[in-house]
Amino acid sequence: MFKKLEELEKKYEELNKNLSDPEIITNQSKFQECAKIHSDISKPVLKYKEYQGITKEIEENSKLFSEEKDIEFKKLISEELEKLKVKKSNLEIEIKEIMFPKDPHDKKNCIVEVRAGAGGDEAALFAGDLFRMYSRFAENNGWKTEVMSSSPTGTGGFKEIISSIIGKGVYGKLKYESGVHRVQRVPVTESSGRIHTSTVTVAILPEAEEVEININPNDLRIDTFHSTGHGGQSVNTTDSAIRITHIPTGMVVTCQDEKSQFKNKGKAMIVLRARLLDMAEREKHEELALKRKRQVGTGDRSERIRTYNFPQDRITDHRIGLNLHNLEEVLEGNLNNLVANLSEKLKQSNEI
Repeated sequence: MFKKLEELEKKYEELNKNLSDPEIITNQSKFQECAKIHSDISKPVLKYKEYQGITKEIEENSKLFSEEKDIEFKKLISEELEKLKVKKSNLEIEIKEIMFPKDPHDKKNCIVEVRAGAGGDEAALFAGDLFRMYSRFAENNGWKTEVMSSSPTGTGGFKEIISSIIGKGVYGKLKYESGVHRVQRVPVTESSGRIHTSTVTVAILPEAEEVEININPNDLRIDTFHSTGHGGQSVNTTDSAIRITHIPTGMVVTCQDEKSQFKNKGKAMIVLRARLLDMAEREKHEELALKRKRQVGTGDRSERIRTYNFPQDRITDHRIGLNLHNLEEVLEGNLNNLVANLSEKLKQSNEI
């Protein structure tokens, strides 16, 4: 963080000179560009200068304390040092908050979409494993998991399973799980003991409030159909399953897990709003994302983020180079260590 602040400070001083340069002042487009960057970085730089000033005061007072012989005067210096250290600590917190601002969606519930990728039945089985992992993690934290939609396979896995997790700060905890999860293990159907590699994609979306995403009813096409289970058999005889198509984007959401058409529609709308919010956020941050340089991966779900290697009892998160040797424990929902490491490292890797 401090290396980045030093770079910003140099940039700030350079911009100060540029803003008083007659050539730049007469070039309005260039002047406005410099002024905007100057404004964007001024807050962290000024706080850093204040931090540097206090650090210098602490050094000077510490030196004075070590050289001073008078006990009463040393006591006064010691009291001043304590005040300065508290001020320095508070400034560190302020600077971190400026450098790594909190995501406004962090406190929200989230939608978890798990889909089998490459690997056939084995990928579908691992999709089920990941869904259970997140469900158990939710249970451990006192959160509620509700299945919104699922496409189970005959082997006990899922082609796709979408759920909502409801609780305080859920999205903030799970948002870095988005991406491609790779598994390396011997499938139960493999008689020769050969290790297979399969993939599952995970998307973590913040649940959107109706006031955030205003959906025009005229933009929706809602179809009903019979719910189906394994092998295509009808689960019930009523048209309770719902398919909602958002005409402007072509986005389609289906839900058939409830026997009530009304409940299925409600769940489908929750998923649709979350996806539309995610699309809007991606578009809003696209330009900023192009300008930012990342030291590690972005956490985007198009990237391979993690490998679960069963023969070596190893989990590797490729974004931060983290290796853990407690695979079964993690799959049982003990994600706290992994989530904490990801949150800290990925936040600090973002450049301003």
